Amino acid sequence: MSLRSQLSGTGVAIITPFKKDYSVDYEALGKLIDFIIEGGVNFIVTLGTTGETPVLDKKEKIDIINYTFDKVNNRVPVVVGIGGNNTDALIKDFEQYPIQKAAAILSASPYYSKPSQEGIFQHYKALAEACPKPILIYNVPGRTGRNVSAATTIRLANEVPNIGGIKEASDDMNQCMQIIRDRPDHFLVVSGDDALTMPQLSLGFDGVISVAAQAFPSQFTAMVNAGLAYNFNLAQKNHFKLLEAYDLLFVENNPAGVKGFLYELGIIENVLRLPVVPLSNSVQEKVKTFLKNFK
Repeated sequence: MSLRSQLSGTGVAIITPFKKDYSVDYEALGKLIDFIIEGGVNFIVTLGTTGETPVLDKKEKIDIINYTFDKVNNRVPVVVGIGGNNTDALIKDFEQYPIQKAAAILSASPYYSKPSQEGIFQHYKALAEACPKPILIYNVPGRTGRNVSAATTIRLANEVPNIGGIKEASDDMNQCMQIIRDRPDHFLVVSGDDALTMPQLSLGFDGVISVAAQAFPSQFTAMVNAGLAYNFNLAQKNHFKLLEAYDLLFVENNPAGVKGFLYELGIIENVLRLPVVPLSNSVQEKVKTFLKNFK
């Protein structure tokens, strides 16, 4: 079964809630998982960068994966994030992490190293050949420092059987159109940018891996579902209702923004591990005001 048939629609890159002592708050994580599934989302991504994975140790990651599978209990597919800039280490992670129940592995392109396009191709080819699950490319050059070009994406889609799709977060709409135009039929293309999801759906994107849908699962999912049905009048209305929220979610840092929203919703404590800190008081007040007035 292709990723396109399994993971179209709204996916959510979930946070890692922490207690005030900075330990993982599994009670809050369970509450969050129920909240977003009941809101109608189609799948969950655990241990993406929104989950503050750079500051989680290996045991915490394994425990979070296991807890997430148990709590989701097959209600929706689960994607596990395993990415980085050490190809051999990632291949070892595939053997050591409990990914048997995963629908796919979301893997961000190598950060900081800034490999050539050939280096990026060979990196993903090596991962795909070693991984027992389909690989979902994550292109986010604003964080990694290197874009995965449309040509490299299409080459991977056509030449490497276990590359199942891409989370595209380049903010380059021309690149997005090239990928949609040239992709093979099985290849999943989802947005990695909440604010661009609605226009990207009009181009033919299959959905999104969202941060906003974590705080607004029913409203954001309604927007995505309308876009997938090419009902762009309804999609646009839902999109514009959330436009200010998109800014607040990312104005200082992700996941500080979404944690600020989830704190106001009473789902988590507003705790992050350094080097990321909670929203400034002024932005947090704007979050509170937005939620108070949101309908």
